[in-house]
Amino acid sequence: MFRPIIYIGVLLSAACTCRSADLDLQTGDLLFQCGTGAMTEAITDATGRSERLNFTHVGIVLHTPTNGLHPRRGCATDSVLEATTEGGVRIVSLEKFLARSARIDDRPAGVAMRMHDTTGVAASVARARKVSGASYDYSFRPDNGRYYCSELVYETYLRSDGTHRFNARPMNFRAPDGTMPRYWQKLFERLGEPIPEGLPGTNPNDLSQEENLYEIRRWF
Repeated sequence: MFRPIIYIGVLLSAACTCRSADLDLQTGDLLFQCGTGAMTEAITDATGRSERLNFTHVGIVLHTPTNGLHPRRGCATDSVLEATTEGGVRIVSLEKFLARSARIDDRPAGVAMRMHDTTGVAASVARARKVSGASYDYSFRPDNGRYYCSELVYETYLRSDGTHRFNARPMNFRAPDGTMPRYWQKLFERLGEPIPEGLPGTNPNDLSQEENLYEIRRWF
């Protein structure tokens, strides 16, 4: 007699948990993370701020809601469109994205942010999807058909008049003491290009500080 009631209760509990976990993300939100690795360390040296988190990567949330009560099939499916050295511009699961994060109290160092004005964000995401498969921009130079993570956001998040929603600034590759990290020296030696110091560009740390963004969720 009690089994159906218990079963329904479990299903409803799973559905409520799923919705509370998923509905705070929307397509077009930006997901910032503190990463690990040699490039991450070089980015942190160049763009880090000691008084706050040092974001070294950013991706675009793709939120796909589904119907039903099954704790897996009924939940929304969140993924992330990103530009990474591992595969250029690609889509990965939210779980895979967060798994690459540094850890704070054994939790992913990730923060989701949303634009105050989301008008036109769907069109921006559509533009970003169109360049899926493009190569990673190791050169960090504009208008070359390749993208690094924050460049993907900068180039695709446009207003209706075609202007950029976010700001580009002169790029800095130097460490706080003014020296050029060996990582950047070796990378651009291999590319046969000068380090683009001072050219206009973006980085996740600066992007996260834009006034038109506000934090909606963190995982730590």
